[in-house]
Amino acid sequence: MTHILIIDDEPQIRRFLTISLSSQGYEIIEADCGKKGLEQAALRQPELIVLDLGLPDLDGQEVLRQLRGFYQGPIIVLSVRNSEREKVMALDGGCNDYVEKPFGVNELLARVRAVMRTFAVIEVPPTGYDDGRLKVDLMNRKVFLDGDEVHLSKKEFELLRELTIHPGRILTQHHLLQQIWGPHHLEDTHYLRIFIGRLRSKLGDDPTAPRYIETEAGVGYRFIGDADRAEG
Repeated sequence: MTHILIIDDEPQIRRFLTISLSSQGYEIIEADCGKKGLEQAALRQPELIVLDLGLPDLDGQEVLRQLRGFYQGPIIVLSVRNSEREKVMALDGGCNDYVEKPFGVNELLARVRAVMRTFAVIEVPPTGYDDGRLKVDLMNRKVFLDGDEVHLSKKEFELLRELTIHPGRILTQHHLLQQIWGPHHLEDTHYLRIFIGRLRSKLGDDPTAPRYIETEAGVGYRFIGDADRAEG
């Protein structure tokens, strides 16, 4: 049985989520404030946490920070806060997806399935990716497209590697700049746009209909290749 912890102070939202998720076979744990949510996460170790940011006792961003001190599973943030700053802060803080209220139940269920699939695949960090067209060999630092080797610069490969080892997860611009270029380049988002453009060109990836690298406007990028093709 897959257990999902809902941390939200609105009874009608918890009721709606409980009905919707239970209908799909999930076992629901409820908490109406941040403190109780942290306690339930520690005691019950759910497979997924759905976290509201507007809690009565602790700010949701602080709850997220404390959760990531001990909880390794996926976290979906659910919030009326729709500013780019809030999204980036939550994603940098360790959430795996961000859903704005109001939301459709089908969208939420799809996002739950997506993060659950991703975590089922990446219990062991992938050593590569191969969907029959694109092959990324992380250990040997080689990339092939339709059997032909693709020559990437060091930075291009590091960027592709960072995206590939976090399939399905939005990586913020801040995170990618920190990991690839270092702390002195956190504002150099143009670097990222240029290198993402180069990667897409070399991988034959159309930004208007991406097969591998998806843009989350103003926030970051996500590797959307078939998660089942990630190699352990």
